[in-house]
Amino acid sequence: MKQTYDTIVLGLGGIGAGALYWLARRGGDVLGIEQFEVGHVRGGSQDHSRIIRLSYHTPAYVELAKQAYAAWAGLEDDSGEKLILKTGGIDLFPPGGAIPMSDYTQSLNAARVPYEILDAPETMRRWPQFMLAPDVLTLYQEQSGIAPAAKCNAAHLRMARAHGAQIMDNAPITNIHPHGSKIEVEAGGTRFTCRNLILAAGAWTNGALAHFGVRLPLEVTQEQVIYYASPRVADFAPDRFPIWIWMDEPCFYGFPVYGEAGPKVAQDVGGRPVTADTRSFDADLESTRRTEAFLQRVIPGLPGPQIYTKTCLYALTPDRDFVLDRLPDHPNVFAAVGAGHAFKFASLFGKVLAELALDGQTASDISAFKLDRPILQMENPPKRYMI
Repeated sequence: MKQTYDTIVLGLGGIGAGALYWLARRGGDVLGIEQFEVGHVRGGSQDHSRIIRLSYHTPAYVELAKQAYAAWAGLEDDSGEKLILKTGGIDLFPPGGAIPMSDYTQSLNAARVPYEILDAPETMRRWPQFMLAPDVLTLYQEQSGIAPAAKCNAAHLRMARAHGAQIMDNAPITNIHPHGSKIEVEAGGTRFTCRNLILAAGAWTNGALAHFGVRLPLEVTQEQVIYYASPRVADFAPDRFPIWIWMDEPCFYGFPVYGEAGPKVAQDVGGRPVTADTRSFDADLESTRRTEAFLQRVIPGLPGPQIYTKTCLYALTPDRDFVLDRLPDHPNVFAAVGAGHAFKFASLFGKVLAELALDGQTASDISAFKLDRPILQMENPPKRYMI
């Protein structure tokens, strides 16, 4: 393996793998470095499934989601592998909930994305698995579905290699040193030099940024998802059951059967604060009780014996918006933070990072994701995780 590259990507989770792929696809001379083994489960980008959807709370997010679908389609065409599974998706809005439906409908209208608003009886007619109070409203969008996380990561990395990228795993970073227009990276006992550096380190972001004297007010939480051996498993097949999100606090979300022999359910931002070093892989019993109480009330035919509980880490910005930007004092260093909801955008964000590194600009609107935005300059910023 040579030691000088045009671009090095640190972290090969969802966004990092996407960046490596799009850089290599464009002919970039690129190395991807992962501190653990490729495909490890210590971060936030593995497991069978992540939600992908067009329904979002601002028009800018909806437009980015459109571009995300296009980026995944580009990977599918290049790899010859079908990845995105469209199941349709429903956002369930209880009266007086913490998340206004109007944010979503206005954003979809502005972006000219079709959708339906269903009352509770119509929702239960289409999907009798739900048991809803009469005043719950549902937003249905047919393009929603599943981005298969592990398969997508593997496809990004496989095709990155096919386009000439080098990959080094089990190589923890020991030093990063800006040196004029170049950057030196020491990893796995080897010193590398690059012109551009992309940091996609998830829960380890501040450790990487510390080499540049930068720290973000990130909160790392340990989250979990639960797969259930439903006694009515056929009712939760992908052609009979959509992805869904309960738009309130606490917020729950779930999937049809995919990758395991039962559906998957989780609470969004229901986990406890940890660090990347202090996290465990143990189930959070309080979170499990909240999730199962919700299911008994709203989807009573879903719970059965647990197949297993899987943990992951969120790296949360206080406003839950992403970071996708160059470091102000180091224009050849780029940082990406997914804020616990970026996987659907992973290929797009990889493409954006490649454009920033190779072209110096991107056509995608990432103006809301500046690293130096005011809330990220506060020592103790207010936190707003509901989106």
